[in-house]
Amino acid sequence: MFASLPRLGEFSQPFKRAQFGLFGGKTKQYGNNVPFSKHKTRRSWLPNVQTKRLPSETLGEKVKLKVTTRALRTIKKAGGLDTYLKQTPAHKLSHEGMRLRLKVKDTEKQKRIEYNRTPEGKKELEKQRGAQGVRSKIATALFLKTKRIANLLEEPTLEGARKARQEAAKALGLTGLASAQETIAYISRQRL
Repeated sequence: MFASLPRLGEFSQPFKRAQFGLFGGKTKQYGNNVPFSKHKTRRSWLPNVQTKRLPSETLGEKVKLKVTTRALRTIKKAGGLDTYLKQTPAHKLSHEGMRLRLKVKDTEKQKRIEYNRTPEGKKELEKQRGAQGVRSKIATALFLKTKRIANLLEEPTLEGARKARQEAAKALGLTGLASAQETIAYISRQRL
């Protein structure tokens, strides 16, 4: 359920407490207490951590987490815990965050599989396959057209295409360069 060992190197948790909640990149900070006498003493600042129960739409339950107030604002901005977990980069998520992300993705995948087994889901899949068929036909037509153009040119380079357009413009009595369609028509007539 956890990421592989090489991926665990991406998690740089500055202190152990950050591994068990959503800290949103907040870390323990260090500095000095500076009184009037200017005698500096070292001190640290901890992130503002709150224990909250956040609702997860995908999991269908509330998840109890330790969350920083910064992460709470980000979760609210993202539109919920699930979208926050999916959108946040891995280096900002702790071990608990990655565990929840994987759990949410697995649950979504299961729900999608179950939905695709229903009649409505099967209809939607058919629509998607039909749309992909149209896209693939268009892509194939474009590929064949460009291949045909490349076969017509003596040099299938940008310079070769420019020379062909200039030659077609001279033959057709145009000033400047001929359009792509005019060039193709001219070259195909020359080859026949």
